[in-house]
Amino acid sequence: MPICPRCQNQVKVTDLKCPRCRLELKAYGHPGIELHRAIGDEVLCKSCAYHEDDSCTLPRRPYAKDCTLYQSVNAVEEAIAYAPKTSFLKTLWQRYSTWMILLVIFGICLLYVL
Repeated sequence: MPICPRCQNQVKVTDLKCPRCRLELKAYGHPGIELHRAIGDEVLCKSCAYHEDDSCTLPRRPYAKDCTLYQSVNAVEEAIAYAPKTSFLKTLWQRYSTWMILLVIFGICLLYVL
């Protein structure tokens, strides 16, 4: 369960506002738009991927304490670092399975004729 950044009270994922302190948790009252908030006196822009690559268009940049576009730099690095590798045989089978089956059938037919 998420925690309210102001009063540290546990809140439901679907809550639009904190039931204790009435802090808005979702942007524009919409349950699908996450509102990220800075903790304490920090600003979000220091650790945001959009600020780092200079593609942020928010007018409060670089001093934003709450943001709907926030994407942590650490999360981006973790997402890039994880890339599961598939085995060579699995990739080969996925690409050429139809042709391999046809080749086996052709080979069996050729042996049957001889």
